[in-house]
Amino acid sequence: MTNMTPLYRSLNDLLLYLEEAQGDACRRLLKDHRERFLRARGSSHNHQAWPGGYLDHVVETLNLAVVQYRALKVCRPLPFALSDAILVLFLHDLEKPWKNLIGFKTKADRREFRERLISDYGIVLTPEQANALRYVEGEGDDYSGQGRVMGPLAAFCHVCDVLSARLWFDHPSVKDDPWIGAQRHHE
Repeated sequence: MTNMTPLYRSLNDLLLYLEEAQGDACRRLLKDHRERFLRARGSSHNHQAWPGGYLDHVVETLNLAVVQYRALKVCRPLPFALSDAILVLFLHDLEKPWKNLIGFKTKADRREFRERLISDYGIVLTPEQANALRYVEGEGDDYSGQGRVMGPLAAFCHVCDVLSARLWFDHPSVKDDPWIGAQRHHE
């Protein structure tokens, strides 16, 4: 029997899914802040909490997006492109490498910093991408029984984020990760 597990892709390979301008901006952002990204933790305790865990979490969510997108697309059409999810998930925790330096007091502070950095790099989001970036971690206090807040792209990105942060919070493994090609960035 042939191994059906998809190859775990590198961040550079995953960013190739993006349209040229967005991909160039994301690669420039990564290059400009690579050392900071390689030192940052994914979280303080809950997921990918090691130095370099920030990038490990981002790459994990992107790889999960590729797998989930392909699986779900077989069932029904999806109202967004895979590149939309790749962009949102690349940007979704962008403030984390600056967390200790700046000491954000609220989620609004984190969001404002992230939005400013995105704007500084000339990344322009569609309304659907902006909605997904806002709600990738859930609807929180914005939930309403009167109308849908989280759009389809946001829901998809939320699933990928939750899978990484809550199901595979300690992956990629330090050594011999079962997903072929998965490895940690730094530890």
